Amino acid sequence: MSEPTAKASVTIAASCADVYGLITDLPTMATLAEEADAMRWHRGEPATPGAVFKGHNANGAKSWTTTCTVTHAEPGRVFAFDVKHTMIPIAHWRYDIEPVDGGCRVTEQTWDRRPGWFRKPGGIATGVSDRTSENAKNIELTLQRLKAAAEARA
Repeated sequence: MSEPTAKASVTIAASCADVYGLITDLPTMATLAEEADAMRWHRGEPATPGAVFKGHNANGAKSWTTTCTVTHAEPGRVFAFDVKHTMIPIAHWRYDIEPVDGGCRVTEQTWDRRPGWFRKPGGIATGVSDRTSENAKNIELTLQRLKAAAEARA
């Protein structure tokens, strides 16, 4: 896989297992992620490879739905999924969790997988013309919210 198009990390004073639990709790993650309004398991055993969830997203007055398929699910270590809109690949998202003194370090990253022809209509549909910069900003916000939520529960 190529280099991610956006990536950031945060150290959280909570266990790897607790943070993984928050990341894979879709209703909770929907409150932490910047563009997510709701996420729900759609098919398969939740948080296992091959499981599918639907993401309902918004940016201002723009809203859209995606279908996400879990590609990696190692409790306390990795959660990753591919995102599609209809049959069009959109992105790959990945959360890596590693233990550090006093808690864990979480790295969230994404790879833009949209075909070139889909970028302009995708930007119009979402209200985001620069998806790379928007994802970088949103990852930072999501990680800070994840940190606050995990540390409040620890």
